[in-house]
Amino acid sequence: MFIDSVTIEVEGGRGGSGAEAFRREKGVPRGGPAGGDGGDGGDVVLVADEGLATLSDYRYNRHHRAERGRHGEGSKRTGRSGCDLELRVPPGTIAVDDGSGEVLGEMLAADVRLIVARGGRGGRGNASFTSPTHQAPRRWEPGGDGERRVVRLELKLLADVGLVGEPNAGKSTLLSRISRARPKIAEYPFTTLTPNLGVVELPDFRSFVVADIPGIIEGAHRGRGLGHRFLRHIERTRALAILLPADDENPASVLAGLREELARYSAVLAELPYAVVFSKMDLHPSDTARPAVDAPGAWGTYHVSAVTGAGLKALLEGCWSQLRAARRAAGSTDDLW
Repeated sequence: MFIDSVTIEVEGGRGGSGAEAFRREKGVPRGGPAGGDGGDGGDVVLVADEGLATLSDYRYNRHHRAERGRHGEGSKRTGRSGCDLELRVPPGTIAVDDGSGEVLGEMLAADVRLIVARGGRGGRGNASFTSPTHQAPRRWEPGGDGERRVVRLELKLLADVGLVGEPNAGKSTLLSRISRARPKIAEYPFTTLTPNLGVVELPDFRSFVVADIPGIIEGAHRGRGLGHRFLRHIERTRALAILLPADDENPASVLAGLREELARYSAVLAELPYAVVFSKMDLHPSDTARPAVDAPGAWGTYHVSAVTGAGLKALLEGCWSQLRAARRAAGSTDDLW
């Protein structure tokens, strides 16, 4: 099951208490304080693991506490610090404090670590309170409590191009043709129930990632249909490909409706560069003019058929060029991606 949002409770380990002890040894007739400090509690740490694709591990496992620190001992021995508790999540996960709404961090790459609950500080033993005027203190400190918080984890898939369209626009079929992804394909609406990712491989060792989300219908930003649940997964893309079936009677209205739903959901989506892609061209009569729509803000218009393969090369090369332009505009000099 694809789980992209969970809420968990995390708690750092409690610190160990300091010790009250006095040494008795030859040559030290009056002895002296020898209580060691307590160890620090462990932290709760999120670790991005590219081997994971969902947050399903935390759906029924909400409570997570790191190991506590050990108490200090005599002979000034410090207690062992508690081990950190590592919670592995997919790259693209955002951690949000559920109480304040503060974004704690984003896991944008594999092996990134984020502390979401710090462990308590170990208490000082009586040896730490020795002074010239107080040479036999009995004072010691208890360990501090670990940090507690409720954390909301949200997964946003990491992709370069997002496929957007109404149900049965041909998004899944297109993804299966241009990549090795195998989403479910059928002749009824809402076949796609969860987002799908596919890696497009081009000549000269070029590649990029495409995301296909469930179809968007009118009112999706208010919760209608399935697309609203997964629109977050295309917020991080650099470009959108809006699919309009070639056999649609009013493609201009469909395009306007999709653009409006994207804008109402997120200003980020509204500002992403997009291309208009007329899909299912194999259903369009060859003796009639190609469908067209007025889209002055689009970076390209393409006519493709995932069944015959017509127009796919031009579409993919256009996506590659747009992604290169977006990366350069962001100030990146890395061409090997």
